[in-house]
Amino acid sequence: MRGVRCRHAIKVNVVRNLVRYGFVPLMLLGLNGAAFAIVYFGHSYAWLALLLVMAIGLVFLAEWVAPTFGMWNEDHGDKTATLVHAIVYEISNINGVLLIPLIVWMFPVDSIWPTHWPLIVQLLIAVVVADFAFTMVHYFSHRVPVLWRLHAVHHGVPRLYGFNGLVRHPLHQTLDMVMGTAPLVVMGMPVDVAVLLGFVVSIQLLVQHANVDYVLGPFRNHLSIGQLHHLHHVNWGKEGDCNFGLFLMVWDRMLGTFHEQPSRPIEAHDMGVDEVPNFPKGYIEQLIFPFVYHPGAGVQSGLLASRDGAKAVAADHSRGEQQPGRVTRSGDDRGVTPAE
Repeated sequence: MRGVRCRHAIKVNVVRNLVRYGFVPLMLLGLNGAAFAIVYFGHSYAWLALLLVMAIGLVFLAEWVAPTFGMWNEDHGDKTATLVHAIVYEISNINGVLLIPLIVWMFPVDSIWPTHWPLIVQLLIAVVVADFAFTMVHYFSHRVPVLWRLHAVHHGVPRLYGFNGLVRHPLHQTLDMVMGTAPLVVMGMPVDVAVLLGFVVSIQLLVQHANVDYVLGPFRNHLSIGQLHHLHHVNWGKEGDCNFGLFLMVWDRMLGTFHEQPSRPIEAHDMGVDEVPNFPKGYIEQLIFPFVYHPGAGVQSGLLASRDGAKAVAADHSRGEQQPGRVTRSGDDRGVTPAE
């Protein structure tokens, strides 16, 4: 009996290590490589949708096999809202790609895009330019209160898992898309490159937020994923105002916002917005959140006044049933824009 348990433990450990070491190469090289091949050989873009579904399935499987924190796999009452966010995000991506020919027709300029270069080089150019633009939008979204209100929707969920990367307020996503792709469109980026860029960004967001204890080795401090992004999402006041890059850490190093290690070990409950410990769970509530949230005003619910009252009554009733000695974390009321 003991031998059977030992063999089972060895098998589990082998599978877990395969996931830890193989997850990132499979996602970033395998799936992105497959998407590149589909576009390069002229196949229908519809195959990319199948690849994206496969990517989501692989993320969920990896999160089950080798999670960073088991708690993050538990249902926090936000699955429906997160699924709606993901659908809206991908539809917006498709619409953005479809608008490129229209924008080029409406605003004709002399193209400076190197269309005669290999497709892989064109994609790398698009990734670098977009990464810089996304990083700057992200950077200012932590420093401009009106942008932080929109951006906070992405950070309110008190856990990280694959779909979190696709949680965006539509207004902030629109800003991201316009600022991130406008320079590329003006340069004359072809539709094939735009489609691949949209796919690569989606895969990056899934990996960046996946609850997978993957190993990056020498790439740990150069790719904007893993523990560096966990630090970015902590609810420790301003400490999360770092590591803004989407793909690379090069822009953060130039901005002086690259932080390699947290001030203390990150635990499962350290995610979210410190001022809103009970972040709204519904999709509509999260859409309304930026218009009722007041950064720097202390602990708050982020709900409309009518719903806030109902929630307060329920919370009082719940506190009456809780065991004594429970500590509730307070928000950052120092009058500054909180971190993610």
